Amino acid sequence: MGKASRTKRDGTRQQKIAAQRAAARRAEIRNRVLIISGVTVVIIAVVLAFVVVKLNSKSAASAGGVSNGPTGAALSSVVTDTTSVPASTLDKVGAGSGVSALPVTLKGGSPLTSGGKPEVLYMGAEYCPYCAAERWAMVVALSRFGTFSGLSTVHSSSTDQYPNTSTWTFVHATYTSKYLTFTPVEMETNIPSGQGYTNLQTPTSAQQALLAKYDAPPYVPSTDNGAIPFIDFGNEYMISGASYSPQVLQGKSWSQIATALKDPTSPIAEAVDGTANYLTATICKLTGNQPATACTPVVKQLEAKL
Repeated sequence: MGKASRTKRDGTRQQKIAAQRAAARRAEIRNRVLIISGVTVVIIAVVLAFVVVKLNSKSAASAGGVSNGPTGAALSSVVTDTTSVPASTLDKVGAGSGVSALPVTLKGGSPLTSGGKPEVLYMGAEYCPYCAAERWAMVVALSRFGTFSGLSTVHSSSTDQYPNTSTWTFVHATYTSKYLTFTPVEMETNIPSGQGYTNLQTPTSAQQALLAKYDAPPYVPSTDNGAIPFIDFGNEYMISGASYSPQVLQGKSWSQIATALKDPTSPIAEAVDGTANYLTATICKLTGNQPATACTPVVKQLEAKL
């Protein structure tokens, strides 16, 4: 073989080797880029997940406490069951059983009104098990005079008495009625913070003054001064603390409680609906027994006990 042919063949072989090495380098670079890109994506995903968690935590603290209650169609069903307890069922329950505290008559105060209507002021907190119990009766009673929207579920503190009591929160709820104005203040969430819970809604100075004036002796024992829930019915009547024991709701889901409200023989209906009837009677005193669908003969009989 001639020298020129060997030289040509060697040159071709060297070109192939160079091309293979170049291809290998490109593959290595491509693999490194893919690895770096993959790591970058993972890092970004982790960072985004952390940000979402933080935002959700902040949202929970500002919008309300933790809830594991129903959502979607299930929530709508529970809302409907709670806000539409038949008047016939409520009349059958009457005074109920287990209702341990009735509204107290207030003296010496100017009428509490808003928009030209009697105002019902509620002050409570999402962690509070006694507020949790009272809210069920409040929703039932107030729904006889108007309409709620935006009701959402929450549970009481997991470390307080009667832990994780299923209930409602008024923090995002709106209420419409031609008979009265309902003003709710949920002061704290059920999210622990230090020795207490995270702040939620801050009462106005006027609301705080009513709490200090009426949620105190002679209307309540000094040991219960400032207790919640606190409900002011037009500065004519007041409730401090739960009207019945939250024990009756222990271990029950929102759906189970809402369903039981329509059974006048159930212990839950006896307590919740019985309390709702007393709340209804108190509101009827403010509205001049309007509407008649709420201020039934049975309710008027309870008015005489106030």
